[in-house]
Amino acid sequence: MAAFMKPFESQTYAAFRIMVGLLFLWHGSSKLFGYPPGPGEAPAFIVYTAGPIELIGGMLVMIGLFTSWAAFLSSGLMAAAYWMAHGTKHLLPTVNGGELAALYCFAFLFIAARGSGIWSVDDLRR
Repeated sequence: MAAFMKPFESQTYAAFRIMVGLLFLWHGSSKLFGYPPGPGEAPAFIVYTAGPIELIGGMLVMIGLFTSWAAFLSSGLMAAAYWMAHGTKHLLPTVNGGELAALYCFAFLFIAARGSGIWSVDDLRR
């Protein structure tokens, strides 16, 4: 790590966790409530399975409550989404349009392994 960033490692990770959760919850909000408007209608199975996981999981990761479990579930959802919607078209994410699903999958896997960190409800509960 660059020496000038070392003192800010905890804060940078907290900002990362908060933003990943916030962006993910908007995907769920878009599926369930139509706001913000998404790219198009998803099948009902996707809306009612992925939508709540994205909305609630994103919210839990963002505020840092049950972070590791919420992130692990969200990571699995994105892995399944990648292979169901994108991986059947082509292996490479840049070709099959699955870059966002792959990034979310591994971002959430990292958060699941690292935990909530500072600026989280989990941290306040300790």
